[in-house]
Amino acid sequence: MPNLDTTTLLMILTTFIVAGIVKGVTGMGLPTVAMGVLGLFMPPVIAAGLLILPSFITNIWQLLAGPDFRAIVKRLWPMMIAIALGTLIGIRLMTAGTGVWTTSALGLCLAVYAAYSLLARPISIPARLEPKLSPIMGLVTGLLTGGTGIFVVPAVPYIQSLGFSRDDLVQALGLSFTISTLALAAGLASQNAFHVEHLSLSALAVLPALLGMWLGQKIRHIVSPATFRRWFLICLLVLGCELSLRAFW
Repeated sequence: MPNLDTTTLLMILTTFIVAGIVKGVTGMGLPTVAMGVLGLFMPPVIAAGLLILPSFITNIWQLLAGPDFRAIVKRLWPMMIAIALGTLIGIRLMTAGTGVWTTSALGLCLAVYAAYSLLARPISIPARLEPKLSPIMGLVTGLLTGGTGIFVVPAVPYIQSLGFSRDDLVQALGLSFTISTLALAAGLASQNAFHVEHLSLSALAVLPALLGMWLGQKIRHIVSPATFRRWFLICLLVLGCELSLRAFW
């Protein structure tokens, strides 16, 4: 395990509890929150390594709990392949050593996603366009995943526009996040940026992430998920703006 001081270790564990709470309430957001908060005090390439196991375990759970795994894969496999390829290409941006610019790109992705989710109206993609758009959206998502560690842009808005039922949508998002996590891990390993000590700390982060998810599911019965999501996105927008401006300080 990396030689971390107590304060940094507590900040990491707290980050994953908070990220787990967000996922427990909204069904998504663990990697997004983890990357955003960890990016405040460590390079994105290190933060990306820490979220691998918590993200994989929580998302594979979400993926396998859905109603029709085969149908989802059959429909989205071109997008998933493009995500994997894009991530393996984009990972060079994260590992190139330009940490401050990578942090700014991470912040910009967070801010754009939060602003879009808060302000944009839901859209519907015609079925005839899906075969052409899915690989493009997958490739762009992969490039941004590799470059910033963020899985949600533009994958989440795009998948939400495909007309899935509620349960199928949750499973489709789980598939996208799982593939993104695996591709990110492979990309980091290919650049010698994912080490055993990061894996051990990533494993340690699984427990607070699961604890956070459990707390989030309890909070879901107390606070309106829509209200929670709105305030979460506002906080994410502020965090993204702060990170995006770091290159100019």
